[in-house]
Amino acid sequence: MNRQTAEALPTDIPAALLADARRRAVRAGDILFRQGDIPRTILFILSGEIRLVRHGPAGEEIILQRGRGGFLAEASLWSPRYHCDGVAAESGEILEIPREAFERVLEDDGDFQRAWMRHLAGEVRRLRAQCERLSLHGAAERVIHYLESEGEDGRVRLSQSRKSWARELGLSHEALYRVLRRLRDEGVVVAEGDTLWLRQGLKRR
Repeated sequence: MNRQTAEALPTDIPAALLADARRRAVRAGDILFRQGDIPRTILFILSGEIRLVRHGPAGEEIILQRGRGGFLAEASLWSPRYHCDGVAAESGEILEIPREAFERVLEDDGDFQRAWMRHLAGEVRRLRAQCERLSLHGAAERVIHYLESEGEDGRVRLSQSRKSWARELGLSHEALYRVLRRLRDEGVVVAEGDTLWLRQGLKRR
């Protein structure tokens, strides 16, 4: 691993991991792994977007996770097989860290153990919010929940297309367009370009 790459990474990643990591360029559409493959590496996203996806009975794509930085498919560390596909949605770069090296450093480095536990706790919170959101029946409820739970300072800047966002919300893109138009017309949601936010004082519908 060269010095430039190491300086671009978060400081809480141990040098021992960087020493064993391989930097790899990916292009949009690349398949990084498929459901049923044996996990041999742990992935860290440097740039671009990687998605964990499954396919429904009719072949529709179901997005389980969108990663735009940091570790991805963390559960594969303790799983004999991948339970989904890993697909590059955008061109970018990743680090591939051998699974054995990751397990060794995780066992030996107490600081990294604590950082990893904090990371996993954040993923649990994110997945809990996603499950809660998908349990809501109304399209408007799902959109509002997303803006409430995923926003920073009350705002969400979409880094994906409306069609991709609709799949993440479990909606058709037509349903998402309709509900966004209605929420804007009713003054519930404000949209400026790719940035959306709820008007202050509004409660979930």
